[in-house]
Amino acid sequence: MQAFATLFKNLDSTTSTNAKVSALVQYFQIVSPEDALWTIALFTHKRPKRTIKTSLLREWAAQSANIPQWLFEDTYHVVGDLAETIALTVPQATKQSDQSLTTWIEQIKALHKEADKVKQDFILNAWDQLDFASRFLFNKLITGGFRLGVSKKLITKALSKFLEKEETEIAHRLMGDWSPDNTSFEELLIAEGFDKSLSKPYPFFLAYALESSPDELGKPKDWLAEYKWDGIRGQIIKRKGEIFVWSRGEELINDAFPEFQSLADCAADNFVVDGEIIVFNNGKLGSFKDLQSRLGRKKVSKNLLAKLPAQLIVYDLLEWDGKDIRAETQSKRRQRLEESQLANHALITLSESIIFNDWKTLAKIRSEARSHDAEGLMLKAMHTPYQIGRKKGGWWKWKLDPYTIDAVLLYAQRGHGRRSNLYSDYTFAVWNTEGKLVPFAKAYSGLTDAEFREVTKFVNANTLERFGPVRSVKPELVFEVAFEGISYSKRHKSGIALRFPRIHRWRKDKKASEANTLEDLEGLLINKT
Repeated sequence: MQAFATLFKNLDSTTSTNAKVSALVQYFQIVSPEDALWTIALFTHKRPKRTIKTSLLREWAAQSANIPQWLFEDTYHVVGDLAETIALTVPQATKQSDQSLTTWIEQIKALHKEADKVKQDFILNAWDQLDFASRFLFNKLITGGFRLGVSKKLITKALSKFLEKEETEIAHRLMGDWSPDNTSFEELLIAEGFDKSLSKPYPFFLAYALESSPDELGKPKDWLAEYKWDGIRGQIIKRKGEIFVWSRGEELINDAFPEFQSLADCAADNFVVDGEIIVFNNGKLGSFKDLQSRLGRKKVSKNLLAKLPAQLIVYDLLEWDGKDIRAETQSKRRQRLEESQLANHALITLSESIIFNDWKTLAKIRSEARSHDAEGLMLKAMHTPYQIGRKKGGWWKWKLDPYTIDAVLLYAQRGHGRRSNLYSDYTFAVWNTEGKLVPFAKAYSGLTDAEFREVTKFVNANTLERFGPVRSVKPELVFEVAFEGISYSKRHKSGIALRFPRIHRWRKDKKASEANTLEDLEGLLINKT
């Protein structure tokens, strides 16, 4: 457990990806295969089931610290994290433990059917033999909230370096419904008989944002124009009858989109396509929020598959009949794609090639992109090969300007990390027809540190009520909130959900009474549809 605590400290003390990878590699070099496997499981969201109610943990922590329950609860609201609150409030350890991470986890799992008194004795004894960092992580294991800022991609990079294997092979090996209970480190990551080339994707070709007029790009006939969709970029691979779905973040997402496995029956074989994964909702293109409900799942229910079916809007062909064709021109690859059988598959839609003769005509088409549920256009040079990474001149994204709305600050909460002493997480509201403020969005980015400090002073001086860590404030400050998309939502009081809301600017020139209305937001939805 000490080694795991040291790893946590090293990871938490840096924002450098290289430093984090190095810390993970050093950790894997010194711990047992069992601890290494549990660490991988924890960081890839394969946590053991919770065996103790958090209400009991809070009660025992208050008793251990010899403080009233209300004081512990108030402390919890200020800190904002139960595991950290417990680690801070209970007395310092009087003993030491050298038990491994695996041993602690097995003991926690064994508590499932024990009486509360047995659980309490175990917990109090554990707190009394762990230092702050180890106790914090132990609490995370108990509560099940194990999110420590380490992504699956970071783990993949570290294991690739540690085992001297390609990242794509590691990502492939980590896919599926495995756990430390049904496999070993050796079986999962080292065993022979694994075809590492089978699932390997190609590096994605990325576009630059077009900030100026497309007139500077030259003749329109030299460019392919397509709609820019609000989905997730993905490559679908079929090799030797097996299907692999990769996100742009180089994560294998087969589990989130199992319907694409039906491509195994497609007549074409040994191909790689690039496109946008989208979902449909009631026969219409779903929102990004709908798409998010499919992501990160190890298993998608039949109900969700029926409610939000996925498709790939395909716009490029990278491999055909087992041959890498990225060096061919955009126009040639597009021709191959149009002639292939793929465009006829039920789960694949060929991205529309927009016909235009001049940039003025295309600009008008772009201005109407939202009526097609698109967020702008993509421009691709017909002569260019499929390149690696972001290269200027080949692909451009010509997005629409974001939506904006003037809103009133209603609630504020302290931030995290370097902003933990500032109120930087805000809830905004607009006016309804009855003259009341209705919350509709949360945002925590877009202001300078100086502005966050100024808002914090306002919150401290104008708090109306306290709800744990949240403060309701006098409805006086107006901010312009920008967002990429808008959709109906039954989960929100306003009936509306926004895509990527952020603070565009502080409208010090406006009074709260001049902020927008719920009717204005609904008008955006009506215009969108």
